[in-house]
Amino acid sequence: MTMRILLTSALLALPAAAQAEGVLNLYIWSDSISPELIAKFESETGIKVNVDGFNSNEDLLTKLQAGASGYDLVTPSQHFLKIMADEGLLEDIDAHDLAAYQAVDEKWRGQWWDETNEYSIPLAFGTAGFTVNRDQYKGPVDSWAAFFEPGEDLKGKIASLSYPDEVVGAAQLYLGVPFCSEDSAEMKRVYDLLAAQKPFVAAYTSDNIENRIGGGEVAMHFWWDGNSMKTRANDGAPIEYAMPKEGLVGWLDSFVVPKGAANVENAKKFIDFMSTVENATAQYNFYGHSAPVKIDTASAKYTPENAPELFPTVKVEFSRACSPAAQDLVTKVWTQLLQ
Repeated sequence: MTMRILLTSALLALPAAAQAEGVLNLYIWSDSISPELIAKFESETGIKVNVDGFNSNEDLLTKLQAGASGYDLVTPSQHFLKIMADEGLLEDIDAHDLAAYQAVDEKWRGQWWDETNEYSIPLAFGTAGFTVNRDQYKGPVDSWAAFFEPGEDLKGKIASLSYPDEVVGAAQLYLGVPFCSEDSAEMKRVYDLLAAQKPFVAAYTSDNIENRIGGGEVAMHFWWDGNSMKTRANDGAPIEYAMPKEGLVGWLDSFVVPKGAANVENAKKFIDFMSTVENATAQYNFYGHSAPVKIDTASAKYTPENAPELFPTVKVEFSRACSPAAQDLVTKVWTQLLQ
């Protein structure tokens, strides 16, 4: 998964006391955890929580690869979690022994990104697709064709993300190219599709999406389910999240502890705190993305009736951790596209 909503970081830098007992340093998707829950955790435990935000999995990976990040808890998407674990960037926290593990839905246990449940407890999941502004676009949204092969009237009226991860995955779904393909000819098809779309793209950006699509600056924007839902429901924007027949790109973000973190026990306390039914429900109602842990459905703010974006009616294929050869092809496609 990549940036949800760009938000100025809660801190510009970690405090000098980052190593002190009673501190927890979070590096999370921007605006992804309820401030009220953070305040509640601080009140209940006496632990001071410092929050910093990232906007793409790539940014997070780079930070951890550099070493000595100073963070105690981070929230990568599933395929980047696998990369981090394989590179030895995560602490083995025996996640299966945490109280939080008992709250995890069975279908999210033992997944390929953490088969033995040593490193992670899931936080949220959802999909990546495209959103249309119905004042700007009246056509169908039942296929990725609307986004990747638009009509002439949409020239300069489409926006995409600033990084390749989910965009390339969506193009692969549309073309029937397997995720993590090492076939250069197949990836050439992906490049050709994106290159033909490029004249229609006003911007490749992951910033300020809600204003750009909600305000009608563009007619279509690559985006995420919950963000689209909240902009529609809370702001009254005339937008619709597409359900393309070829499918949507899935993501699942999890709590993990970076290798060498100073406050591992505090991180575990926060994971357990966030995974109680009461707090997980409050987090679901705040974040507007699906909960992979037990929540109180009677208190859940979002339902299929009022938040169809969160309940896809088409297949969902989750991004995978690809081989170096496959990832090199994705990077090549994107680099050439943006030249």
